[in-house]
Amino acid sequence: MPVDFDPYAVLGVPNNATLDEIRDAYRRAARRLHPDKQQGNPGAAAQFTDITAAYNLLLSPSERFAYDEEARKRPADALTFSLRVTPSKRNLLPLTEPQVVYMLAEILPDPRAKEMQEELRQQTHVNLTLVLDKSNSMSGRRIERVQRAALKIIDHLSPQDILSVVAFNDHADVIIPATMVTDKPSLKARITMLKPFGGTEIYRGLSAGVEQNRKFLAPRLVNHVIMLTDGNTYGDQDRCISLAQQVTQQGIGISALGLGDEWNDKFLDQLASVTGGTSSYIKSSGAVVSFLDQHVRSLSNVFAERLSISVAPDIGVKLESAFKLTPHPQSLPANEGVIPLGALQINLTTSILLQFELPANMAEGYRSIARMVAAGDILANDQRRFQALSDISLGINSDPPKEETPPAILEALGRLTLYRMQERAQDALEEGDFIEATSRLEKLATRLFQLGEPELAEQVRTNARQVASTQTLSSEGRKTLKYHTRNLLGGSSSGDADETDDDD
Repeated sequence: MPVDFDPYAVLGVPNNATLDEIRDAYRRAARRLHPDKQQGNPGAAAQFTDITAAYNLLLSPSERFAYDEEARKRPADALTFSLRVTPSKRNLLPLTEPQVVYMLAEILPDPRAKEMQEELRQQTHVNLTLVLDKSNSMSGRRIERVQRAALKIIDHLSPQDILSVVAFNDHADVIIPATMVTDKPSLKARITMLKPFGGTEIYRGLSAGVEQNRKFLAPRLVNHVIMLTDGNTYGDQDRCISLAQQVTQQGIGISALGLGDEWNDKFLDQLASVTGGTSSYIKSSGAVVSFLDQHVRSLSNVFAERLSISVAPDIGVKLESAFKLTPHPQSLPANEGVIPLGALQINLTTSILLQFELPANMAEGYRSIARMVAAGDILANDQRRFQALSDISLGINSDPPKEETPPAILEALGRLTLYRMQERAQDALEEGDFIEATSRLEKLATRLFQLGEPELAEQVRTNARQVASTQTLSSEGRKTLKYHTRNLLGGSSSGDADETDDDD
């Protein structure tokens, strides 16, 4: 059975390493990452599983020989990606209390990919499932826009792509069973059958969509489910999250799109982040066509699929939070052993901001902080699975040299602070502390003006006045505040919600 990882890279040894060198590398890794030493550290546990597998393979003469023979047959010019990690500081004081350090992890596609962009796009095919809300609230322009978006998606797909469409209310109907996109007129005719009625039960639609996606599930495809809803689902959120966790292991991503302002943003955020997908706010029906079209086009621009990062902090170091900055800003589950990131685009960098807490009273000298492993399937390669490793150490020095925080980290922290400010304002509002919520919103508006975001700042100021006078904030105001400040992390405040040509 082919090995889908490089055992030499996992252990950090050369291809001609002796058995003694392999054993030494394993012992060093075990001292850092063994579950007995790193209880409660899921990243260390995940990496140690790979390290043990690599060690056992290289200790076996027959398995090592078989791997080496297979590796010799691979093209020397196979595409790769790289992992670049930049700390906020490279030298730290040995303080008597815990301290925080930030790291910007960037996963970059092979530079050759940009030159091969058209060729790679022609080789990339999608296994796409649309799960579309057809409850009664989707009547009128909403369902019309969704139908128009689906028709445009069919036009964009190639005969080698796979499409399935599921419509749901309190039941699920398979409008288009998973099929290759060879008879576009027939597929389009089925889309016109969508008629809104009934309530909203997302699990029914999502489970039916996943079942369709699994029919053509393949490692050479971009396997993705896009779910669009305009309402709340009741009683089945946990089942949806559990299903998302299962499909992540199988290589299926889920993106969740909320239309209007009556849906549960926390639920859709979690549903998407579990699989490395994206969650987005579509303010009005006028944005549906352009948004879905752009989203599907991005799936055809994939360099590496099923991208993930594993972060194993050293003993005494804690990973406190993880936030994806680009290409789609999203809070990440920092307590997972392997954090899903979705797809790596041909011409875009995937960047993550990580916050670590370091222990007090660190001894002077160099101290290892974390071992990070980025992994993903490079679709153009025969052996698709690829890993890039980075082992981060920092200097502990009572008289450290002067250094400036890298501008990219300063900018990311500044924008993340704005997002955290709106979170705290909304928390205060939920707790009934309207004075605190108003104060935080006014401070956020001031910061946004200073950042050069006057339109968003004015929206926040309007929200502050509304809270002060009515002690409430509309659902639309909450979502606009949340998603527009989050989009700032990717370099844009407007996001997809403003791409409208009319309203509902």
